[in-house]
Amino acid sequence: MRPALALPVLLLLAACERSGEDAPPDAGEATGNAAIHVIELDVAEAGRRMARGEFDSRQLTQAYLDRIAAIDDGGPMLNAVIELAPDALAQADVLDAERAAGEVRGPLHGIPVLIKDNIDVAGLVNSAGSLALADHRPADDAYLVARQRAAGAVVLGKTNLSEWANFRSSRSTSGWSSRGGQTRNPYVLDRNPCGSSAGTGAAIAASLATVGVGTETDGSILCPSAVNGLVGLKPTVGLVSRDGIIPISISQDTAGPMARTVADAAALLTVLAAADPADPAGAGAEGKTADYLAGLDPQALAGKRIGVLRQAMGYHPAVDAATERAIEALRAAGAEVVDPVEIATWRQWGSAEFEVLLYEFKDGLDSYLADSGAPVVSLEALVAWNRDNADRAMPFFGQELFEQALAKGPLTEPAYLEAHAKARRLAGEEGLLALLREKQLDAVVAPTTGPAWPTDPVLGDHFTGAGYGVAAVAGTPSVTVPMGEVQGLPLGLSFMGPAWSEADLLAMAYAFEQATQARRPPAFTPTLAP
Repeated sequence: MRPALALPVLLLLAACERSGEDAPPDAGEATGNAAIHVIELDVAEAGRRMARGEFDSRQLTQAYLDRIAAIDDGGPMLNAVIELAPDALAQADVLDAERAAGEVRGPLHGIPVLIKDNIDVAGLVNSAGSLALADHRPADDAYLVARQRAAGAVVLGKTNLSEWANFRSSRSTSGWSSRGGQTRNPYVLDRNPCGSSAGTGAAIAASLATVGVGTETDGSILCPSAVNGLVGLKPTVGLVSRDGIIPISISQDTAGPMARTVADAAALLTVLAAADPADPAGAGAEGKTADYLAGLDPQALAGKRIGVLRQAMGYHPAVDAATERAIEALRAAGAEVVDPVEIATWRQWGSAEFEVLLYEFKDGLDSYLADSGAPVVSLEALVAWNRDNADRAMPFFGQELFEQALAKGPLTEPAYLEAHAKARRLAGEEGLLALLREKQLDAVVAPTTGPAWPTDPVLGDHFTGAGYGVAAVAGTPSVTVPMGEVQGLPLGLSFMGPAWSEADLLAMAYAFEQATQARRPPAFTPTLAP
């Protein structure tokens, strides 16, 4: 499914049994280059080692390409990377020449990054995982991709995702797309990686790149980050440009960083965040960006008022137990824990949110397809294409969400305007924001979601619960950090705050991360034994 690199160098498949001690080898070891150990390699350490001359960006990029061949295409066969950039090594050569000349653009100089396959990267396919767009190669980079290139990142390739970012069917299977097949969770291979940023989650967890970019409308960064043992940040809507992203909702869509550490997520967000006048929400970001990496502080929780949202608990005893330990860690780090707190409008926004997504998906997708010169020019044409190619496009589930969206009218209709105002009010002004204000909280915490479920293409996903939805609908930031595990399956804790509070949330998440050290690398276990 992935084009081969012109350089020397998803459906479930059987894998050899592995344990944590018998995990796939580091690419450096596999190629005999003992200087490059990419497993769990972070941005800062990679930069230091390149500065010392221990390896260069070309060697680092090649090490990741080798690991992708060994882990994604072979071995456990994660099926996380859908396409590789044929010029990845050439990009690295340019950046190595700059470093040799004394020019270093910043922390991401020479660092390989993977991008979700619903974001335009010039020369690569942007398909949202759909075979209908398998030949769609945008001419220009998305704004956020251009910013990464300008910061010195090597665009290594694209990652698989839940097809159409999980907005095709209510019975979909996360991590599956007709173009990319099924992505696997690197912790337990027959478990689901969640979505829709499934490929980015699995790839970064398995050290197939240093950092990655996902997108979220409601949970699509936070859920795959949590179940793949990652830090994931959903920014305030408008902080990161949506230019060049295949849309679902202009009200809720955003891209954000997915990384193995808070520091790496902060380094990437510093590059991604920018006020883009082409984004309808971009003006709000003017003056709101920051050097998020510089703001990290291991003492950042001291004196902070943190509310515990127990409305987002109670669906799994092991998740509740891990959350209780996380709450004690917050207290030990000096936070004033307000327990419990409640959102008066909890989950009352759901039906209004869904109505908004249906309207905005049709409007936004029609505009993207027409403006980008895609081979399928509208949602109506896409629905017809799927019907004509149902054996390839819809072998497991249908397109009922597409059909519901197709029936919607323009964004001037009263039904849309009323739903939009209601969803934002119930989740935002009368929901999360009211709670933060009335209890004078710096942040609210909740378990991000439950442990990864077995992948099931027949019955679809098996969500048990989640705490991130309120921030998604409110358009406000949230960050998930590893907080523990259940039988080797990672669990995350989410920090949620007011608009433009990314710097504070990352600092608190960093303090929690440093105090708990909860992340464990994946073990590539085939299944959970009784």
